[in-house]
Amino acid sequence: MKTILRPLVLLLLLSAGPAVWAAQSAEPALSLEQAVVQVQKETGGKVLSASTVRRGRSSFEHRVKVLTPEGHVRVVTVTTEAAKAGSGDSTKNPSSDGESNKEKH
Repeated sequence: MKTILRPLVLLLLLSAGPAVWAAQSAEPALSLEQAVVQVQKETGGKVLSASTVRRGRSSFEHRVKVLTPEGHVRVVTVTTEAAKAGSGDSTKNPSSDGESNKEKH
């Protein structure tokens, strides 16, 4: 019984490797450039900087710093899943007071 079980377990472990690698190397469904354009349209402001952060195995977060027409600096976060069939994106809107993520210039 042990003779059959060991190779079977080894085979299962080796076959899981490519799936794990694929999940770790996945790209966001919404690119950083697309997130920047989306935030520019929503705020009407000038983009100061943008970056992407990985959140978990299949989730990414684009952070876009914008200078609004009113002179405030806001950081808008756009969350997106890894690129795969049926993935979506959503925008996290800051709280209505927004004081914690605004800088007046």
